[in-house]
Amino acid sequence: MMEPAIALFGGTYEKAARILEELLRESGARYGLLLDRKGFVLAHKEAIWAPRPPALDSLATLIAGNAAATQALAKMLGEPRFSELLHQGATYSLHVEEVGDLALLAIVFDNSVPLGRVKLLGKRAAQALEAITKDAVVPPGTLGIDREYRDRANALLDELFGN
Repeated sequence: MMEPAIALFGGTYEKAARILEELLRESGARYGLLLDRKGFVLAHKEAIWAPRPPALDSLATLIAGNAAATQALAKMLGEPRFSELLHQGATYSLHVEEVGDLALLAIVFDNSVPLGRVKLLGKRAAQALEAITKDAVVPPGTLGIDREYRDRANALLDELFGN
């Protein structure tokens, strides 16, 4: 069975990006990513002063896989779920918060930022993003190229290749 997808574009994407931008500004974190549970980046922001971010697609895939493994651990321990993940390093840390059932909010921050601030502001951002992602859910089978676009693209390809 195919899972529903989240499609953020236009004004919906801009709303999500503003929430991430506000999160970074208020928390002092470096990067904020909204991703679906399959590991696709839906929206991201980086602090103006932050160095070039890591490969976001790879980061999102690993975060989603880690979240799935952590949910399996929660079930093994008799918990319905663990709603947040935290990885702390010597210099950088990663906080992941659930955004409803279909998405995750990942926040990358350094050791100058208090963890409590990241958790508090991350929870607030996740709640705001949940409302946005709920409205952006696309049922399986409806996401794709519409007929008019497909027909025009096929005609253009036929013309290009002389068919």
